[in-house]
Amino acid sequence: MSSPSSTVTDSAPRELSRISTGSAGLDDILGGGFDANRMYLYEGQPGTGKTTIALQFLLRGVRDGERVLYISLSETKRELDVVAQRHGWTLDGIDIFELVPPETTLDPERELTVFHPAEMELSETTGLIFREVERVNPNRVVLDSLSELRLLAQNPLRYRRQVLALKHFFTNRNCTVVLLDDLSSSQDDLQLHSIAHGVVMLEQVAIDYGAERRRLRVIKMRGIRFRGGFHDFTIERGGLQIFPRLVAAEHHKTFVGDFTPSGNAELDQLLGGGLERGTNALLIGAAGVGKSSVALTYAIAAAERGEHAVFFAFDEGRGTVEARARTLGLHLQEHVDSGLVRFQQIDPAELSPGEFAANVRKSVEADNARLVIIDSLNGYLAAMPDERFLILQMHELLSYLGQQGVLTILVLAQHGLVGPMDTPLDISYLSDSVVMLRYFEVGGTVRRALSVVKKRSGRHEHTIREFRLSSAGITLGPPLREFSGIFSGNPHYTGAPKPEGSVE
Repeated sequence: MSSPSSTVTDSAPRELSRISTGSAGLDDILGGGFDANRMYLYEGQPGTGKTTIALQFLLRGVRDGERVLYISLSETKRELDVVAQRHGWTLDGIDIFELVPPETTLDPERELTVFHPAEMELSETTGLIFREVERVNPNRVVLDSLSELRLLAQNPLRYRRQVLALKHFFTNRNCTVVLLDDLSSSQDDLQLHSIAHGVVMLEQVAIDYGAERRRLRVIKMRGIRFRGGFHDFTIERGGLQIFPRLVAAEHHKTFVGDFTPSGNAELDQLLGGGLERGTNALLIGAAGVGKSSVALTYAIAAAERGEHAVFFAFDEGRGTVEARARTLGLHLQEHVDSGLVRFQQIDPAELSPGEFAANVRKSVEADNARLVIIDSLNGYLAAMPDERFLILQMHELLSYLGQQGVLTILVLAQHGLVGPMDTPLDISYLSDSVVMLRYFEVGGTVRRALSVVKKRSGRHEHTIREFRLSSAGITLGPPLREFSGIFSGNPHYTGAPKPEGSVE
């Protein structure tokens, strides 16, 4: 094996090797990780997770048998140990070079060398860094953080010269470098962006209610195609869990678009044979009219065929859904116990949209779910900053599920119970099928009606049918041909003196 060139240039004809960032999510965003032997920048306010993801970068190097070095100008080893312990890590295998004041009395037996940056000139500090890198000869280096060098430099020109000196020094070494910057300067350091081979920005966003949201964005990555835009992430035990933004065009799967029975012959007949795989259906109507019950019948029917179904509940707890299933005579619990139906309650105040999309992907790709139910879009909307983003995210999610051959059922509650109804958002144009459920009043009693108002993938009945919910499940009656104005909530009977069109 030939030795590497002493100087790495952007014009080299050979294909640059790629190395993992230590985060599967960031590797996915970058299409495989970093180019080796380059300098990268992680920037973000304190608390965004820069130190954690930098440690992940080094720990991956340790697992790969590489020599790694953490140069700290802002945190002590004790502080790094606390971070590692809380993530279940050990810093064994990481060389740590401190340039921060000690917190305890110096132990002559300690292998770490401790200096006081405030007492040294900038050139002396960088000289110490160079000598330590030459001594350790690492494959991966993290420098934490550039804000300390900026303070020592005291002016932008001197600071830029020192950062360029760092870059030129590492250019001649077989070493990949990650610089951390806490954005302590009053303005964006664009000159630093021009020096670094790639820049990743991490940020923490406070919302009006619920947990803060964290997200990252790749600002630049020289010579590497990456997935742009913001990507949600969380800080969990074990490091940053990054959820790459879903791009439906990247996911294609061959499948047969056959019908998926609902378990109710009358409902399938109304739908022109049923709902096809790879399509989505929107169940829309007032609260309590039976939308979730219809969705449950599909989940049970899928489980009875031996297929996996997942039910994401934004609005109701598991106990409420199980009680409804028992009332309808549906054996939900046994299918939940067998694993064919997975029920997951979602707290929209705690879950970011990116994390939810990643959860859906895992259900499809790892658990082989063939049916996905989202109940309801009203709760999902509460997790989004505004309606525009919900439409965009839902478009990508539905496109992805459709390309995977998954049947998706969406539940949307309208405002109001009877009479004119208000829809919180219009997502019907994204839906392949729309089933409308409404209350209507006849002779002093409240009844329910159902109709298919849209179906892109085939023919369907255009009638309005009354339906009832009982221990026998969902029962549909014949078309309500002798009524008009049912969907307005104020029907008029136009038939014989005695209504004959309802379910007895």
